[in-house]
Amino acid sequence: MSVHSQRGQCAKRLSILEAAAEVFCRQGFAGASIDEIASAACVSRQTVYNHYREKDNLFTAVVEDVMDRANAMLFTILSTFPEKPDNLEDDLVGFAVRLSRSCICNQDGKFLRKLVQSEGERYPHLFESWRQHGPGKIGTALAALFARLSHKGLLEIDDFDVAARQFLALVNADLQMGTLFGVTPTDEELDSAARNAVRTFLRAYAPAQANTPAVKTA
Repeated sequence: MSVHSQRGQCAKRLSILEAAAEVFCRQGFAGASIDEIASAACVSRQTVYNHYREKDNLFTAVVEDVMDRANAMLFTILSTFPEKPDNLEDDLVGFAVRLSRSCICNQDGKFLRKLVQSEGERYPHLFESWRQHGPGKIGTALAALFARLSHKGLLEIDDFDVAARQFLALVNADLQMGTLFGVTPTDEELDSAARNAVRTFLRAYAPAQANTPAVKTA
């Protein structure tokens, strides 16, 4: 196959994925048709089948494509984790805000969340790769980052995986109701949710002396 032909095939594949993502998001897995996807991608129905054979394969490819982009952005955010914080609370709040923007406000994050909510129960096998390589990897990476802070004496954590899951749950606690209905939180709401989450997290995991009020002497 010539370079020109390869580029043409890649362009068609990308066009199909983009069209399928839009149709799946609007119609759901069951309601989406290959004909509608082909029309939106400006290709023939047979071209879609030539690339993906069946709708299950196309849906899985869409989820993986969106997940790859979402994970790339997310791991960029993880690289900003405050390993040498000047102020642990403020630095963790800033990190939590960036994490929420990536997971909740980002278009790919919204797409994945909507699909999981609408299709996850009926078609759990279609989200297996997302389950294994999305949330699982994030929790593992965050656990390792908290382990580094703990080894420096900035946190006291017995189980880093549990701490990572709790941190993520706390960050999402004040935002989950709005996001369930597709509402994008404001900057003020993101900051407030992050501050509440970090303060609660530090009450559980800050070193004992950090939680002990200073004793006033006469």
